Amino acid sequence: MAPFVLPLFYKRSLPETFKLFGLIRILTTDHRVITRITREVIEDFAAENTIYIELRTAPKNNSAVGMTKRSYMESVKVGLDIAAPVSPIHVRLILSIDRRETTEAAMDTVRLACELRKEGWDIAGIDLSGDPAIGEWTTFAPALMFAREQGFPLALHCGEVRNSEDIRSMLAMRPERLGHVCCLDNYEWEVLLASRIPVEVCLTSNLATQSVPSIEEHHLAVLLKSDHPIAICTDDTGIFATSLSRELALAASCLALKPEEVTTLARSAIDFAFAESSVKRTLHQTFDSRAQKLLNSHSCI
Repeated sequence: MAPFVLPLFYKRSLPETFKLFGLIRILTTDHRVITRITREVIEDFAAENTIYIELRTAPKNNSAVGMTKRSYMESVKVGLDIAAPVSPIHVRLILSIDRRETTEAAMDTVRLACELRKEGWDIAGIDLSGDPAIGEWTTFAPALMFAREQGFPLALHCGEVRNSEDIRSMLAMRPERLGHVCCLDNYEWEVLLASRIPVEVCLTSNLATQSVPSIEEHHLAVLLKSDHPIAICTDDTGIFATSLSRELALAASCLALKPEEVTTLARSAIDFAFAESSVKRTLHQTFDSRAQKLLNSHSCI
């Protein structure tokens, strides 16, 4: 099989990627823009026949335009409400703590998640994300511990760069999911594999940011060989010009997976969703029905 080569224009270092995120942040200060982006994201996933999505978003304050973290989230909800009639997806929200934030700002995000959940919003959990070169673990740990005390599952971006203090602290916290895990040393890998913490795998993102040398050397192969819990994810579909279908196709191509293996890989993500057992049962039933039709039609990846 010929090696997979990412188009040159996709590639940028991790620092360059977060500079791009910063530029996008400047352009997305308007409530209407937030609403539009949310609607379009849901429509894009609906076009792929997605039936369940946990949408991550980092609430932002911007006094210059009258934006608070709550008004930001209300703009997100408007986008979800507009998309709902034409995009039959079960959408849950994960509120992200940005690594640029202070401890108090991080606590504000968790408090907002508590308020919104009490008001009936479908809040799935709390995430830690952002530029891994910024911030200290001790800044975010109190908010993450508070989130856990409030019953929120945690998803942490982990090991995007070498930072043993962060990585080992995250592993010790035993979150419900970890993202990326590209830069773990041998000891950290042993801890991760023993922990059975599900990993969110983002192939294109890791390759584009040069977090892994090549797709053939991606740690997805190690995770699969170890029968470790994984979920194929997209990271930011806009920044990385990808989709969930493309990520599954990439995994299938590079690892020479059979159609049935791809189906199993996609299905397993349901097990690690931040959802109740009854929701997972329904998702499994819907997935199995659609997957069987697809396999029978011989039109799968």
